[in-house]
Amino acid sequence: MGGGEIVLIIFVALLFFGSKAIPDIAKMMGKAMREFQKATNEIKREINDAGGLGDEIKEIKSTIQGARTDIEDGIKKHTSDINHDIQDIRSDINEGTQNITTTITNETKID
Repeated sequence: MGGGEIVLIIFVALLFFGSKAIPDIAKMMGKAMREFQKATNEIKREINDAGGLGDEIKEIKSTIQGARTDIEDGIKKHTSDINHDIQDIRSDINEGTQNITTTITNETKID
């Protein structure tokens, strides 16, 4: 606020309330400002006190993230093991198919 605006506000206050009421109004405004500041400080204190809760939440989040990582690693390992088993089965099937084909081919040549 500029100086001209403050003068205008004081002038309007004088017109509405008169010169005798201005000190009482200023006193009430000062008291209201102190109460507002006190309430603001109380809210800040409560937020800071709740900061410990934030640490607990971070710890829980970290624990959950660790468990999630362990589960994902376990799933990846089992998936890898299953894929390896599937490849072994395919290899066995291909080998068996080749043996059968070779046997049939050999028996067909003999006849």
